[in-house]
Amino acid sequence: NACCWPIVTALVIGGLISEDRQNGTSAIYFSNPITRTDYTVMKYLSAASILSIIIVFSYCIFYAVAILVNNEGWAYLLDTFPYFFAGLIAALLLVTTYTSIGLALSSVSRGKFFPAVSLIGLLLGSKMLAFLIELLFETDVMYLISPYDNLAHIGQWMMRLNSTYDFPVAWSFVSILVMNAVSLYVLISRVNSLEVTRE
Repeated sequence: NACCWPIVTALVIGGLISEDRQNGTSAIYFSNPITRTDYTVMKYLSAASILSIIIVFSYCIFYAVAILVNNEGWAYLLDTFPYFFAGLIAALLLVTTYTSIGLALSSVSRGKFFPAVSLIGLLLGSKMLAFLIELLFETDVMYLISPYDNLAHIGQWMMRLNSTYDFPVAWSFVSILVMNAVSLYVLISRVNSLEVTRE
C-alpha cells in the first residue's frame, strides 16, 4: 500500500486542475454560473469519489471475501467488525489526505506530469527521508513529515494494534490536520487565480 496508493492517486489527480490551467478550460467553467467554490468542491469530490471506489471499495471487498472464503460465522463478524470499521475510517482519512495533497500539487502546475511525479516523490520521498534519519540518528520523530506514516500511525491506534512509532499518536493527528489545511489553502488560492478569460 505504501507504493500502490500514491501511484493510483497520481494517475487520478495528475491533470485534474493543471490541464484546466494549461488549456484555458477554466474560462469555460467560469463563463457559466459556476463559482470558484463550486469548481473546487466539484474537483475535490470527483477525485475523492474515484479514490474511494478504488481504496475503500477494495478494502470492503477484501473483508467480505475473507469472511466468505473462510466460511466464518456471525461470531467472527461481530468480533472483527470494530476493527473493520476503524480501518474504514482510516481509509477515508487516507483518501481525504491524498486528495488534498494531490489537488494542491495539480493546482500549482500547467501539466499532468509534474503533479503526478511530485505526489509520488512527496509521499515516498518523505517516508524514505524519515527512514534514513531514523537509521542515522535513532529517532523516528521525522516520520511526522510523511503523510503515509502519519496515516499508518493513526490507523494502528484506531485498530488497537501495537504502534511501530515512538511518538504520541496526537502528533500524527496534528500533522495530518496541518497537511490537509495547507493543501486546501494552496488549492483554494490557486483556483482563485485561475483565469476567467482565455490567456
